[in-house]
Amino acid sequence: MRVITANVNGIRACARRDGVQWLADQGADVLCLQEVRATDAQLGQALDEAGLGGWHVAHTEAADKGRAGVAVISRLEPLRVQVGVGPEEFDASGRWVEVDLPSPAGVVSVVSTYVHTGEADTPRQLEKYRFLDAVTARLQAWAAEGALAVVTGDLNVAHREDDLKNWKGNLKKAGFLPEERAYFDRWFEFGDWVDTHRELHGPGPGPYTWWSWRGKAFDNDAGWRIDYQLASRALAKTAVAASVGRAAAYDQRWSDHAAVTVDYDLG
Repeated sequence: MRVITANVNGIRACARRDGVQWLADQGADVLCLQEVRATDAQLGQALDEAGLGGWHVAHTEAADKGRAGVAVISRLEPLRVQVGVGPEEFDASGRWVEVDLPSPAGVVSVVSTYVHTGEADTPRQLEKYRFLDAVTARLQAWAAEGALAVVTGDLNVAHREDDLKNWKGNLKKAGFLPEERAYFDRWFEFGDWVDTHRELHGPGPGPYTWWSWRGKAFDNDAGWRIDYQLASRALAKTAVAASVGRAAAYDQRWSDHAAVTVDYDLG
């Protein structure tokens, strides 16, 4: 099962830059998209134009139009679809959708999530922590079940110094705060969840998945690794390959993020 996650930075703009076609050409079984920023109809049109019109779509928009929005697009029809990660305050945020998919190894739960950036020492940062608390509870429930599950998406946290170029200059900024990184420590501490990309790639620095549009960040590879596929221990054992779809040049980018691909051998 090939799973690709990508923050598309607006599905319509991504389509105009041929990004949706690029995703369609990668041989995925599941596409997890973040920052879709579109209606169901607009997303459907972009998928149709890329030859993905026959795929199954689980999509949640944000109540705040033009913001957030996540989707899981799959070859196989989901057995179950759930929008939202728990607390009512996030129900209309367009930040979490999960599906259960059939596989030879059993049911696989796949999530596309978009964690907002936050801002240190503000209510927005406290909201980010509440969302990460809800994610933690969901991960703990899956771990207790021994589930086959993967949480993909733009988590807007660089876990280690290897995960961003200028880590010294970002120690007090959202995205690299000790409190944020501690969530990842807890998720990985007992081996219940695995950062499949890092596990398969090995030590960094990078490979990064986000670069600012501004300046020479992309050309100088001054990026952040904030897009993940976090697999439950049972699923992580089947992960065999991982890669980042970094554009060959600045003018070939279709998002400020790059897609992360992981292949799972489910027999």
